[in-house]
Amino acid sequence: MSIEQQYDAWVQGLVGGKRSAAGESEDARSSLEQMQAQLDALAAGQKRQTAAAKALDAVQKAAGATAESVRRMSSELTSSLRSDGLLDSAQAQPPAAAAAPDRARAGFDGLAARVRARVIGQDEFVADVVKAFRRPFVMGAPGPDKARGLMLLCGQPGTGRHFTLRCVAEELAARGILRSAAVETLDLSLYPGPAQEKLFLQDLYSALQSDAEVLAFDNYEACAPGFRNMLATLAAEGTLALANRYVLQRGILVDVGTALAPGAVGELQAAGKYFVFFSAKGEDALAEAFGARFVDALAGDICRTAPFTPESLAAIAARGLNSLAQETRRQTGLVLGMGADVRDFVAGQYGKTGGMDAMAQYLDTMRRALAEYVLETDPAPAAGTAVALRVENGRLLAAVGSGAPFDLLALLPQAYRGDIEAVEAELDAIVGLEPVKSYLRELAANVQAQQRRKAQGLPVAEVNRHMIFTGNPGTGKTTIARILSKYLKAIGALRGGQLVEVTRADLVGRYVGHTAPLTNQVIQSALGGVLFIDEAYSLYRSRDDSFGLEAIDTLVKGIEDHRDDLVVVLAGYTKEMQQFLQANSGLASRFPNQIEFPDYTAEELWRITALQAKGKGYTLDAGCEAPLKAYYARRQQADAAKAGNGRMARNVLEKAILNQGKRLIADPAADLALLLPDDFELEEDA
Repeated sequence: MSIEQQYDAWVQGLVGGKRSAAGESEDARSSLEQMQAQLDALAAGQKRQTAAAKALDAVQKAAGATAESVRRMSSELTSSLRSDGLLDSAQAQPPAAAAAPDRARAGFDGLAARVRARVIGQDEFVADVVKAFRRPFVMGAPGPDKARGLMLLCGQPGTGRHFTLRCVAEELAARGILRSAAVETLDLSLYPGPAQEKLFLQDLYSALQSDAEVLAFDNYEACAPGFRNMLATLAAEGTLALANRYVLQRGILVDVGTALAPGAVGELQAAGKYFVFFSAKGEDALAEAFGARFVDALAGDICRTAPFTPESLAAIAARGLNSLAQETRRQTGLVLGMGADVRDFVAGQYGKTGGMDAMAQYLDTMRRALAEYVLETDPAPAAGTAVALRVENGRLLAAVGSGAPFDLLALLPQAYRGDIEAVEAELDAIVGLEPVKSYLRELAANVQAQQRRKAQGLPVAEVNRHMIFTGNPGTGKTTIARILSKYLKAIGALRGGQLVEVTRADLVGRYVGHTAPLTNQVIQSALGGVLFIDEAYSLYRSRDDSFGLEAIDTLVKGIEDHRDDLVVVLAGYTKEMQQFLQANSGLASRFPNQIEFPDYTAEELWRITALQAKGKGYTLDAGCEAPLKAYYARRQQADAAKAGNGRMARNVLEKAILNQGKRLIADPAADLALLLPDDFELEEDA
């Protein structure tokens, strides 16, 4: 009951005679005075509340008027800055919005034909790319903070996707439609997990702030899903709100959390740039990675390259040889002459890893070999000297003037050519392992056959090159892996040819969230070469080994993402490797090539010992052969797995060399290079 209600009830009670006693009347008066005081205080409070509400309303009206004034002044200032050309490029209207429609239409006239003159064999693809760039000029440019265009350039590597984009950008810049011919490219495989978030945001921010109006994204399949979602939002909506705020310090974004720091960046804007995604796959794979909404935002601008025909490759090779001839005559004075055989030979280089880059690299090799000839010739050949080029037995021969033909590329360092014969000789020098050698040669022959089919425009049957080496310790698994990497590089099946040797400790992290980035880092270091995982079965210890299972899952995904640019070799004991393949359902299917390394025989171990001794500058006395063979036979028969195979031969030899040193002290006149039977400690094991 309120104070007013209590007062009314009390007064009515007094009037009705309910409080007749004098003492009670006095108490009533006292209570009445107290209630009156409370009523007065309440009335005063209500007056103060009313006055405060009026004051607050006045302040709000004033603030609204001030905000409107600020907005009006800001709009006027922005217009003034834009008209004076002083507005920051990130805030300015893109040329697409400012350009007159007639000028934009005229700027694209004949553009496709100009690009086709530079990009041979991809007429339809060029037309589609030009159409994608032209779309915002016809349909109307989006706002200055939106992406101006979004497109997918798909097709097999080496079919001219990147080159076409550069050509289109250069032509548009020359016509004044783009401010710059630069294409800013981000390799999304550099951001495989959450640990690379700051690096991803920093690189993306730098790309958005660059002068380039075309942003290209490679290898989206290997990018962390969270970062792909960010790109999808930015490309489709034009704005990406960041979870934290960042400030720019010396060109680097520094995370300041949620603090309201001056100049802090809380979102990224597409800033009127073209977003271009590259992929060997089509829109189905793109939708799986980015979502159907992102594919819809492409507006149909999905541009696909076609496989090169033999005629197209011949035309490209002819154009490259023509440029080489002109440059050679200008730089050295030599006049090149050649026939269709040289043209077709250069066109055949396209089948090697790298696609069109392989052809360009071979032309550069020819240029350097011709320059090497001029440098080695004294006196220098006279200007106008004719050089006839021809191909014979897979070699490029050159005849200068009336001279005899010679191998032109032999003038270059042997290491540059990646000579297959040198790798073959190294493989032949290995003792035993005949089944393994045969497999490597069959693999190399298949790769070369597929390269020839690709060069002629025929379908290519991709062969899984991942493999498992099983066998006891010391049977040459690591040695064969090293030769494998050199072999695949020599025949052009791998661009790098490096061998990265790792174990469980290099792949499995020390805490939660550490394993996947660590494994991805190893995969990145091995791209273009061979990743050799020794004792691979140690990755899977049990179903409770979550770290090991995470490493295996990450490895399987990496193999799928980079199947054309990586060969993975798993090595270990036969029984343990069979159990290891059960750890992940995708392992067995991705490693169909399982090669068993047999134990060495006593005869092979004797030959290994003799070869190792020769390599160290020693010779074995004839009397060493029989006892060594008998010793090796006993050890292998007892337990080849523990004997060590090739490692046992090395240990026996090293012990003999130590014993020879003791013998030489007692007999200074003895042969320093000869090892005797007594130098080998074999009797104690008889």
